[in-house]
Amino acid sequence: MRFGWIVLLLLSFPVLEAIGIFWVAHALGSWVLLLLLAAVAGIMLIRIERAVWGPRLLFSLQSGANPLTSLFASGRILLAGGLLVFPGFISDAIALVLLLIPGTWAGRKADPMRPANDDVLEGEFKREPDDLLR
Repeated sequence: MRFGWIVLLLLSFPVLEAIGIFWVAHALGSWVLLLLLAAVAGIMLIRIERAVWGPRLLFSLQSGANPLTSLFASGRILLAGGLLVFPGFISDAIALVLLLIPGTWAGRKADPMRPANDDVLEGEFKREPDDLLR
């Protein structure tokens, strides 16, 4: 029974988007063409994220951070890009909410100057002249 509501919601989503577009078009007129700009922005987000997810994952592995957080961030941005490509104001609002969620790093922060392990000791090294070999 629960899956029936999910299927009904997924099938009614495009209808709700179309009704929203018609209402906004009636109220604002040609400003609805901004949906085309949102679609272009979604395509750009997807293209950029497709090129960035690998280095982001590699950086999180090298810095000792949890790699799932970088995968989650990439997935969130790809989902937001897909929602921006889908025409409608409801999906654009959901995409903006996904884009405005700040990225969280579980555990330690990804600092490139911090070693990946905690076994590194900081200190100074100075070579002393060896008096026994003289």
